Amino acid sequence: MSWRIVVISNCVKLDYKMDYMFVRQDTITKIHLSEILLLMIESTAVSLTASLLCELTKRKIKVIFCDEKRNPSSELIGYYGSHDTSAKVRKQIQWSSESKKLIWTEIVSEKIRNQKLFLEDLQKNEESALLSTYISEILPGDETNREGHAAKVYFNALFGMKFSRTLDIPINAALNYGYSLILSMVNREITANGYLTQLGLFHDNMFNQFNLGSDLMEPFRILIDRKVYQNLPDQFEHEEKMQIVDVLNENVIIDGKRNYVSNAIKIYCRSVFDAIDENDVSLLRFYRNEG
Repeated sequence: MSWRIVVISNCVKLDYKMDYMFVRQDTITKIHLSEILLLMIESTAVSLTASLLCELTKRKIKVIFCDEKRNPSSELIGYYGSHDTSAKVRKQIQWSSESKKLIWTEIVSEKIRNQKLFLEDLQKNEESALLSTYISEILPGDETNREGHAAKVYFNALFGMKFSRTLDIPINAALNYGYSLILSMVNREITANGYLTQLGLFHDNMFNQFNLGSDLMEPFRILIDRKVYQNLPDQFEHEEKMQIVDVLNENVIIDGKRNYVSNAIKIYCRSVFDAIDENDVSLLRFYRNEG
């Protein structure tokens, strides 16, 4: 099972030979492709061979490219994620609005539940109780936007009443960076299972190529929130970014077993597809924090 997160931060050349990625600089480092879960190209001074990119795509290794500010800007997604992609896409197009509402309601409820538990851990009992009320008020498809109301209460409880997600501050930079990593890992599983990232359950923005990923990632946002809250960065540079990346290596419990977050995302995404195909929310598998 792949597990290694590789971050390339310096001017190097990357190429492929005999199942290995070669990292060439003053010295040469070899990494077997079977070990790589995620390759992040953080520097724009990196050069890669087409043969390496082709092999990474074949093996469904997630590759994220960063811009000149070292923030994620794009990712590598193969055309063919599964042998039965065409059948999966036809099935996805035919997902009923009722089934999508049913699954989305469960996802939103789980997201708010995670937020509530985090606030309980922080002994913010008043705000936690309010989120419990929102959970009980959720209608099919979250028609009354309890998610949005919960988010306002939640973020103000974490970062203060003056906090806004629109502010240009290190906390938001860290949150955005972490969310983009989670979204990318979810997109990897969507395409690996043969589905389209564009066709969502709830998100339906014509300019968003990752509507389905934006839906499915919601319960995992809390993992980034916890890390950012613990660190409360007053700057967001390389060291802070690597702390966020390491969230993918943390352990959670899912389906009764201990797994890395990266593997929990895989299990969860597959359970979503099973649940919507069978129209059975009992098939959903959400993670729980250890302890």
